[in-house]
Amino acid sequence: MLRFTRLIRASLPVALAAAFALSLSSQTVDTIDPALKAKIDRIATGVMEQHGVPSASIAVIQHGKLVFTHAYGLAHISPDKPATPEMRYSIGSISKQFTAAAILLLQEQGKLKLDDPVGKYIPGLTRGNEITIRQVLSHTSGYQDYWPEDYLMTPMMKPTTGQYILDTWAKKPLDFEPGTQWQYSNTNFVIAGMIVEKVSGQKLMEFLGEHIFHPLGMKSVYDSDQDKLTSTDATAYIRAALGPLRAAPKEGRNWMFAAGELAMTPHDLALWNESLISQSILKPESYKEMFTSTKLKDGKDSHYGLGIFVRKYDGHLLLEHSGEVTGFVAESMVFPDDGVSVIVLTNHMEGGATEIATTTSDTLIGLKKSAPEEQAIAIYRDLQQGKIDRSLLAPNLSDYFDTQTLEDFKTSLGPLGEPLTFSQTSESLRGGMTHRSFRIVYPTRRLSLSIYAYPDGKLEQFLVDPAD
Repeated sequence: MLRFTRLIRASLPVALAAAFALSLSSQTVDTIDPALKAKIDRIATGVMEQHGVPSASIAVIQHGKLVFTHAYGLAHISPDKPATPEMRYSIGSISKQFTAAAILLLQEQGKLKLDDPVGKYIPGLTRGNEITIRQVLSHTSGYQDYWPEDYLMTPMMKPTTGQYILDTWAKKPLDFEPGTQWQYSNTNFVIAGMIVEKVSGQKLMEFLGEHIFHPLGMKSVYDSDQDKLTSTDATAYIRAALGPLRAAPKEGRNWMFAAGELAMTPHDLALWNESLISQSILKPESYKEMFTSTKLKDGKDSHYGLGIFVRKYDGHLLLEHSGEVTGFVAESMVFPDDGVSVIVLTNHMEGGATEIATTTSDTLIGLKKSAPEEQAIAIYRDLQQGKIDRSLLAPNLSDYFDTQTLEDFKTSLGPLGEPLTFSQTSESLRGGMTHRSFRIVYPTRRLSLSIYAYPDGKLEQFLVDPAD
């Protein structure tokens, strides 16, 4: 958000401008438990190595407050520049929840209603007098996505306008009847952003600045739709197949408007996530609207609220969204009832951000282990030492674990040490037994565990294999 930052600085006295600049460089937070910090370090560096991610910048919230920020790896390659918490990354579609919040704020001001037809504000859209603002914010409108591809196409390297996007994609026949399906569509949020501007009389970034960024102290926010990130921020990278990392091309202006335009530090995104937990910016009824998963006309759950995914994660309420623009991938996970959030921003088109966030979240929210998980972990740890409790085994499995097999388990699994996570992924019945599958995650690899158990609890199978 370069122009917004410049306007603030221009209006401040010299002393305040200096203080403002200082605040941008004081985004390192470290009040987390050292043992947990060490585990996060291990998760981040391991996943980055596995996926070839140049850098990852992380923020962690516990008990509703930001407790940790840290950056790993290189923000720029050749010449190498280490990543720091002060560097900004594009957050892609995580921006959508800010657009949704802007709509909710306008509803609070009495200037629109979620169930208004979009045609009331933007004429000429396909069935615009039937499709509601709520449906565009929940991806149930039927408007076709203008950017489903995971790469930057040649036409998108040139500037466009929001109106061009709507003329091209939101005036086509709908992909489905409104409200009958859930289908992710960036077009929806271009519509929403244009409604914000028309109703408020302000540019979207100005409205967000006044009502969200300023009140929360989010001073690093940058409009990466209008301008490329600066040399002091992270550099975006792409890779073709298994080739080398190369600097990513930049989208033309206005292609990301309202759907993925924001860049910021993890620290400042954490300030927003803190506000989601404390519900400090919107009214309670607005948060209820935002966090309620939309039901389709047939009653099915879309698992999406307004600008954000709403799910249950092992019984915990999870508000989540990932983001991807060319050369950047981001992940934001918020567990509001637990006061926990994990943010991971990366500068490469790989899956590392979500993996780091998920594994870290598992640790932070303290998922309770079931009795089968506890037993599987205990047996696995014994096998890492070449031991087995044969009282747990049915005859066939006891025979399987002969001297050589125990030695192979010990020599191959023992050096791996303690897993980052060990969790059950499925359970089914087969052959008169219960089959359970487990995922074992290490920093640089994943393993799968397959167990068959008889009704009396005796184990017929305990096989460990590479998961990748």
